[in-house]
Order: sequence, then C-alpha cells, then structure tokens
Amino acid sequence: MTPAQQFAPLLEDFSSRLFREFKAGLNDGTIRAAEPDPNTPSGWRVNAWVKECILAGFRFGKVVNMTKEDGAFFFDKQTYPRQLLKLTDGIRIVPGGSSIRDGAHVGRGVTCMPPMFVNVGAYVDEGTMIDSHALVGSCAQIGKRVHLSAAAQIGGVLEPVGALPVIVEDEALIGGNCGVYEGTVVKARAVLGAGVILTRSTPVYDLVRNQIHRATDDQPLVIPSDAVVVAGSRAITTDQGRAWGLSLYTPIIVKYRDEKTGARIQLEDLLR
Repeated sequence: MTPAQQFAPLLEDFSSRLFREFKAGLNDGTIRAAEPDPNTPSGWRVNAWVKECILAGFRFGKVVNMTKEDGAFFFDKQTYPRQLLKLTDGIRIVPGGSSIRDGAHVGRGVTCMPPMFVNVGAYVDEGTMIDSHALVGSCAQIGKRVHLSAAAQIGGVLEPVGALPVIVEDEALIGGNCGVYEGTVVKARAVLGAGVILTRSTPVYDLVRNQIHRATDDQPLVIPSDAVVVAGSRAITTDQGRAWGLSLYTPIIVKYRDEKTGARIQLEDLLR
C-alpha cells in the first residue's frame, strides 16, 4: 500500500487516528512534503499526497477558541493548534511571541528568536537559526545549520499540491529582509545578501560563470551551491527607459563562497 492510499481516509475524516498519526509524522520529520532526490534536476521531489492531507485538515477543521491562560488569544482551525514543545525536544525558543504550528518539524538545536513563525508542513533541520520576524512558510524545507536572518521570508507553497515548496539546503545563509518564494531551491552553503528577492519570474545573473539562472515551466529557480547573491539592478533599454534613467531589480551572483566567506559566516556561531 502506498502512503497516499494509507492516508486516503484523512481526506474524509480529520479526527481519525490516522490524522493524528499523520501529524505526528510531520512533527517528528518522518513524513515530509518534499524529500531529497538525486534523480531530479533540482535534487528534490514533492510528496503531493502529504500536501493533500494537510489541506484536508484545513478543509474539515473548525475554527475554535484557542486562547491560553497567558492572555494570548487565537481563533484557528482545531486541526492545527500551536505545537506544544518540551524541554527535552532540545529547541531554544527565546521569549517574545514566537509560534510553531502543529504539523511542523523543528529539529534539535534550532534557535528561535522572537517573534518568528513556522507554519504547518515545514521542516527545519538541526542547528538552524530562525531570527526575529522570520517566517518559514507552509511545507518549506530548511536544512541543517541554516541561518534565516531577521525578517527573512521563506514562502509557503501548499497549493498546487504538485508544486515543489521552497527549499533551503544545509549551511545556507539567508540575509536580512530576503524573500524566497514560489518553490525556489537555494542549494547548500549559498549566501543571499540582505534584501535579495527570489521568485519563479526572477532571472539571476551569474557574473562568475557567465550564466543566467531561470525557472522553467517544469523546473524551479535553483541557486547553485556556494553562490553569493546580492541585490542589484539592470538598466531598462527601451527608449523611454533610457530617457527616464530607469532600471529593474535583479539578483546577481558576484562570487562563490571561499575560505574568507566561510570565516565570516562562522562568526554567526557566536550568536547561537
């Protein structure tokens, strides 16, 4: 029996034992919305059945009062309350309004600075830093020892179910106020400078390898391993664009990570 067949009843009965087992699998990381797959061009494959089951929880859940004794009031679907963690989970959550939704996996050694939010279906691996005002969206997959800097936004891709979610691989650094959306894959050890925005419609100009990285109809935008990406601009070459001196935002790969880059990033360990 395939996983999709095993959990098919979830699409009709969110209160079943299967649904509780499904969420437990999301929480402990044994069930994932996407998984590494070296046989695909991006190195990842989506598990559409997982996203179908997550959506079923929203569809059949009822909005209930989840207000706590501490006065923090919430009115949300009963199927996805705030996740209750224990000290033995090995997660450092600094006081100040952070929240992890039930159905998200957060590994040991993760540091959560306030306020931050991890949504259902997300997977955050061991040793990662989620800084203040950072978002890990639905089904996003974050690797080991990643740093999501302050106000970084990792977009959620829950629908369509066959679409790959945003992926940030091991030891990547996502700078402050960055936005990574629409199934973009940031490969291992890549660095996004502050303010970089990546979407399916964003071409990335690689000055080192003389390439332009783009998404296609069937493949996401992929940022290569060790790439250092900064926010740049390119001139609009139409007559009126030149006359007005206009330019468009564009991300630019200016170098690939070397020993000096690695040494600077290692300083982040002192903050953990």
